[in-house]
Amino acid sequence: MAVLALRSTAFAGSAGIHRRSWRPATAEARLGFGIAKPGEGAVAGMKAGSFSLVNTPTHRSHFPSLIAHRRERPVECHAAASAGEIPEKELSTFERVVELLTTMFPVWVILGTVIGIVKPTAVTWLQTDLFTVGLGFLMLSMGLTLTFDDFRRCLRNPWTVGVGFLAQYAVKPILGFLIALSLKLSAPLATGLILVSCCPGGQASNVATYISKGNVALSVLMTTCSTIGAILMTPLLTKVLAGQLVPVDAVGLAVSTFQVVLVPTIIGVLSNEYFPKFTQKIVTVTPLVGVILTTLLCASPIGQVSEVLVTQGTQLIFPVALLHAAAFLLGYWLSKLCNFGEMTARTISIECGMQSSALGFLLAQKHFSNPLVAVPSAVSVVCMALGGSGLAVFWRNRALPKDDKDDFKE
Repeated sequence: MAVLALRSTAFAGSAGIHRRSWRPATAEARLGFGIAKPGEGAVAGMKAGSFSLVNTPTHRSHFPSLIAHRRERPVECHAAASAGEIPEKELSTFERVVELLTTMFPVWVILGTVIGIVKPTAVTWLQTDLFTVGLGFLMLSMGLTLTFDDFRRCLRNPWTVGVGFLAQYAVKPILGFLIALSLKLSAPLATGLILVSCCPGGQASNVATYISKGNVALSVLMTTCSTIGAILMTPLLTKVLAGQLVPVDAVGLAVSTFQVVLVPTIIGVLSNEYFPKFTQKIVTVTPLVGVILTTLLCASPIGQVSEVLVTQGTQLIFPVALLHAAAFLLGYWLSKLCNFGEMTARTISIECGMQSSALGFLLAQKHFSNPLVAVPSAVSVVCMALGGSGLAVFWRNRALPKDDKDDFKE
């Protein structure tokens, strides 16, 4: 779940930003959580003082929706043809507000965390059933930004997407398992840490990738692939790594993941493919709802485990923070080991370190009797958002190499 796609992905969390067409024969799609993904035939370039796009009007073009941001160097998703300027004035007031709210996601997470601890009742009304609906809506919003060609694009980038998938479902779960064992966490907390480490990429990673000058299109593909793979990988890895600690209902985990993640995503994709006009109308009203919902999906887990956090906060925060920090580092190192360029390395690092903590929280609530299993996922919401945004800002202030490699094929 990434609360936030945080797109819940951010974890889980996601809000798509509506972007008007700037030229005939183009259509736009939003990436949940406020980033419109660059797509086939589009090169998005952001420079100081301008925002230029190179477009081939043969298919739907997808652009970064945070177009008001100025970048020192282009974020490229590579294609070719004629150039055109996208004046900042094309953004409506509503679009400007939503973009601002979206990029301030870490602020909302901090605010939600404070509210969840100080006044839990303000957010704990979002219990399992409503939480499930909210997460499903965020997955639907992600699906509404995707087309069949996005999945074909995965096949055109097997190496880069494959390494990202490996980092998500091999490096991260093993890290969670080793940290739980080395710190001698109790069985419930160890299980919760392993569970959240086995969750798919979060949509918030797409925002962090944009800020860090990474490859947004590649980030979208990795999040999509890990989300689809979650139906098998999350229950399987949790069963293998945590089954020796507590009973794990792998079938139940798979069914819940299918219902909450895959079904809404598929519905969104089909809607975007076969009912594009209807989808365009929907996505004009989902952004602000997505921002609010994402904040609630971040705050609710904190509120529901606030008593535990107050009494055992230090013990719980360290292993979760260590998991994310190590995942960011190893994701980057693995990318460099595979001889990827800096832009790709940043993207894979963020994808590896930011997962759908909200999905982990939901699965822990539904399929484990001990409430402590859900605590690591709740803590992960905060650690992931703060760690990911901090790393993104750090990289944003570090220029990409002028001869940086292009590892992505449109």
